[in-house]
Amino acid sequence: MRYLITGTAGFIGFHLAKRLIDEGHFVVGFDGMTPYYDVTLKEQRHAILARSNGFKAVVGMLEDRDALDHAAELAEPEVIIHLAAQAGVRYSLENPKAYVDSNLIGSWNMLELAREIGPKHLMLASTSSIYGANEKIPFAETDRADEPMTIYAATKKSMELMAHSYAHLYKVPTTAFRFFTVYGPWGRPDMALFKFIDAIHNDRPIDIYGEGRMSRDFTYIDDLVEGILRLSHVVPAEENRVPSEKAADTLSLQAPFRVVNIGGGQPVELMTFIETIEKAVGRPALRNLLPMQQGDVPRTYASPDLLEALTDFKPSISVEDGVARFAAWYDEYYGRPEKAGSPARQA
Repeated sequence: MRYLITGTAGFIGFHLAKRLIDEGHFVVGFDGMTPYYDVTLKEQRHAILARSNGFKAVVGMLEDRDALDHAAELAEPEVIIHLAAQAGVRYSLENPKAYVDSNLIGSWNMLELAREIGPKHLMLASTSSIYGANEKIPFAETDRADEPMTIYAATKKSMELMAHSYAHLYKVPTTAFRFFTVYGPWGRPDMALFKFIDAIHNDRPIDIYGEGRMSRDFTYIDDLVEGILRLSHVVPAEENRVPSEKAADTLSLQAPFRVVNIGGGQPVELMTFIETIEKAVGRPALRNLLPMQQGDVPRTYASPDLLEALTDFKPSISVEDGVARFAAWYDEYYGRPEKAGSPARQA
């Protein structure tokens, strides 16, 4: 099949594109190569994908409709998977405009593109941050998600709402999937796992917000990719509406549109996560306990029921296994003599 994927130089898009290419599909990747974090890491991800004739890259910003049109012409996509976004909960406090530009204007451009192309399936990356400080657990897709704690969450919720209207007006089959703390090799340097391991290797203390009294539903990257690919074959339609005894389905009554969590429903306490990292690295961390940061939530906890009902799959790779795999990648990547060092050493 032919795919257009935005964000292929990013962590998730890279892994998804690589899996598809390895399976013999054709992928056109679109990415802006923004300097939110080390661009070299993004360039190296794209370089790995470019080793295959099944991948073509287009560099451009989501706000640039001409660049998106060029990518679509190359791809002639049957499936569009929109992953590119301005990520990061905390950065949204510093630079909210970047989130409006990318996650609202850029996503609207993607919806317009899909309206004109008419793909078999449009898939959009959303986030567990949409649930805010929801006290009902686990978080189900049918729960209210109208009290975002950050501009990042607000832009992602707005993207979902725009997508529903496009699915209704133009009959574009659309699935929005909500991620839960994704981690793994080639991950983003601003994510906790990367920052903690980098700090331990460089004898720096790790900052533990909320004094460690938080929990997260971690999702290993391979599990996430598997969930996305399985969902790509479940195009929202009445014939695959899930019976109520299995799960509360979010398939709209007005449009071919559905929201699905991709999370395993196995939250881990932050201190347990840190102990797992220490075991994988073989060294204790210097711990700096700090109060909760503005915009943070005490827990994330996915209900995987709808995902499992639709795909017969839910994430299952343990944090112990996933953290060990990331630690091994970190050692290989930054241990090579030709590398200049980790982001901390380059700073």
